[in-house]
Amino acid sequence: MKFELISKFKPNGDQPEAIKEILKSLKKENDIVLLGATGTGKTFTMANVIEKYKKSTLILAPNKTLANQLFIEMKQLFPKNRVEYYISNFDFYQPEAYKPSSDTYIEKSSMQNWQLEMMRTSATTSLITNDDVIVVASVAAIFGHRHPSEYGEQFKRVEKGQKIQRKELLHWLVSLSYERGDELLPGKFKAKGDVIEVNPSWTDQFCIRIEMFGDEIERISEIDNLQKKVLKNYENYIIFPANFYTIKSDEVKKSMIEIEKDLEERLEFFRSKNKLLEAERLKQRVKFDLEQLDEFGITSGMENYSIYFDKYRKKGETPASLLDYFPKDFLLILDESHLMIPQIRGMYKGDRSRKETLVEYGFRLPTALDNRPLMFEEFEKKISKTIYFSATPGEYELNKTNNKYIEQIIRPTGLLDPIVEVRPELNQLDNLMEEIYLRKEKNQRVFINTTTKKLSEDIATYMKDNGISVAYLHSDLKTLEREDVLRKLRTGIYDCVVGINLLREGLDIPEVSLVAILDANKDGFMRNTRSLIQLIGRAARNSEGKVIMYADYYSQSMNEAIFETNRRRKIQEEFNKKHSIIPKTIIKDIPKPTIEEFESKHKVKFSALKTKEKIDALTKEMMAASAEYDFERAINLRDLITELKGGL
Repeated sequence: MKFELISKFKPNGDQPEAIKEILKSLKKENDIVLLGATGTGKTFTMANVIEKYKKSTLILAPNKTLANQLFIEMKQLFPKNRVEYYISNFDFYQPEAYKPSSDTYIEKSSMQNWQLEMMRTSATTSLITNDDVIVVASVAAIFGHRHPSEYGEQFKRVEKGQKIQRKELLHWLVSLSYERGDELLPGKFKAKGDVIEVNPSWTDQFCIRIEMFGDEIERISEIDNLQKKVLKNYENYIIFPANFYTIKSDEVKKSMIEIEKDLEERLEFFRSKNKLLEAERLKQRVKFDLEQLDEFGITSGMENYSIYFDKYRKKGETPASLLDYFPKDFLLILDESHLMIPQIRGMYKGDRSRKETLVEYGFRLPTALDNRPLMFEEFEKKISKTIYFSATPGEYELNKTNNKYIEQIIRPTGLLDPIVEVRPELNQLDNLMEEIYLRKEKNQRVFINTTTKKLSEDIATYMKDNGISVAYLHSDLKTLEREDVLRKLRTGIYDCVVGINLLREGLDIPEVSLVAILDANKDGFMRNTRSLIQLIGRAARNSEGKVIMYADYYSQSMNEAIFETNRRRKIQEEFNKKHSIIPKTIIKDIPKPTIEEFESKHKVKFSALKTKEKIDALTKEMMAASAEYDFERAINLRDLITELKGGL
């Protein structure tokens, strides 16, 4: 197994020591914590560990934004290895639910993204066929998935010189859920004469051309979909199913018998309890699904019957997940572990509660409970070597290592943790505006953190009335609006941004030299020690970084956050002095707005296009960006496409 990290940079600061200590610990420990301050290059450390440890690696991130960023960076650092991406394959997903108090049933509503499904399939295919794979994933990695052995059993291997009738080969492809068509898209195939072209379900970049001479396969080639040139030739090639839910017709028939049996048992239960409404509701729903299965081999609520098609587990047993596609000795990295662990822990309980209500009131059979994410205890049993990456490690991971951790405090730029100052709440806004004016003279910006939406809006209004150019950043902003606010902040059109919790990824803006934290002493989720340290870190990208906490007394969380910040700053100052390093503000290009770049490239006014035309044009742009490995732009375009689809 070989991982090849390609970068013009080398580990520096305390990265070399952190990498060395992690690799040393992996030889004797199962759990390692890296306490890495914001901006110290944790991702680069992560990549160096992967290269030297030489095991397939799963990186879990607590949200899609972080997962996107990590995927982009890993793809760039390991261009010769299989770097994959695995998140939910839905742009929008409203799960089925029932609220007994108001007798409200909420139908499942979803918008599936075939590009994401393609990338998920690419991830599992890579894991089955390669041993040098890096997968960046969200919490979707712990949700129920088809067992890898069952998925692997369905692949078809074609070989040069193989004797097979054309008709039989086409039947193979159809049995793997590939659809015949004139246009090659993932999961499609074309057949003209003795030439059959199959587009694997996990890529839109190439197809596999199978050329036959009579009843013999004469040549197998990989063809670039755009340029139509031969990329490589194969002696043999494995074709995996077009989707994970490909089920043989005889297995469907067998499963239908079991479903009907369980339905009768459940109906008898409801009738014995005089729950006739629930019985009738369940009967109608399941009978409809059975009719769909009988006619089409699939139904819209297919996931609720997954246990019937799973020959590798019984009712109530642990489901397979993405984790089962990895070898036993794989490496797990939890990024932002203080957020990741609680998220993994909470998935099962939330899912279970919703489905138990559906089962109790006759919307689903009890077996619907078997379609679920892993319990936390099940997750723990499936992992071995684990590295927890965080600027503020949580209690769980620290308990796993007896409060021992490896530190990465030094930034490659020499930047220090900011100076933290506490000021009284009296006249705080007037005091803050004076600070904003001082930053404006230096062409610097300000973040203002509040605890409520109303307070954020009121502050923004007050400052506008007093001549401050300010924007309010909130969760309702769409992709283009959010992009516009941050770009205007960086260019100086806005002097500051105010929001409830300015912690989201993408807010490490080097122009921000001051972070103001209002109500700093109000203990709670947004003002606990970890949150305060994270907020303080937003000012660590500028050489003049400073944090002002407005509070009339010091809370315990404030004391702990200030103590930790000062401890790190002292270490950084000593390192800089020893190595004659002068801290320098990060220089980061300000990209053109997505739409402006689109209009400039295509010489067309975006607003003049109809919604469908916008979606089609942006989709082509997104695919081109992906082909050029410009994943950051591709992700921005994808988010915009999702919003446009939501408005249809």
